[in-house]
Amino acid sequence: MIQLSEVNGMTQAEFVLALGAIFENSPWVAEAAWALRPFQSRSELHETMLRIIKEMPEAQIHAFFRMHPDLATRLSIGEYSTREQQGAGLDRLSPEEFEEFAAANRQYMERFGFPFIYAVRGSNKSAIWSALQERLTHTLEQEAEEAMRNIAKITSFRIGDLIEE
Repeated sequence: MIQLSEVNGMTQAEFVLALGAIFENSPWVAEAAWALRPFQSRSELHETMLRIIKEMPEAQIHAFFRMHPDLATRLSIGEYSTREQQGAGLDRLSPEEFEEFAAANRQYMERFGFPFIYAVRGSNKSAIWSALQERLTHTLEQEAEEAMRNIAKITSFRIGDLIEE
């Protein structure tokens, strides 16, 4: 773990290297947050990073959502996502379950234009499947809000794992 005081003292390159993977494939979030140091708490750092995203135009937010991997995919994904999906059992799907998730992920992407984003830590494949089915009934506006809520949960876990106050 890294001390918050160390984070606040990092160069921009060090900051991006340490925190750039917190938001999926989006090191630019850490790059933008660096200029807003010092942070008094992990929570303040997290809220700052979320605000950077939320202040973008809607089209850019949706592009940011598209940086996230599909759940239960067999494609190469980031280290954080790999561990989180393994913890939820998504790496141990039967061939039938894998196909069901793949089909639902395609349906979700077709409906909303970005992948299903879900904070899988502490969850299991059954709960994730149920959430995916339920969220397919949302409007685009509802689902964008739900995706942001889940990104906030995911990144809060990641910051908590990485930074010590």
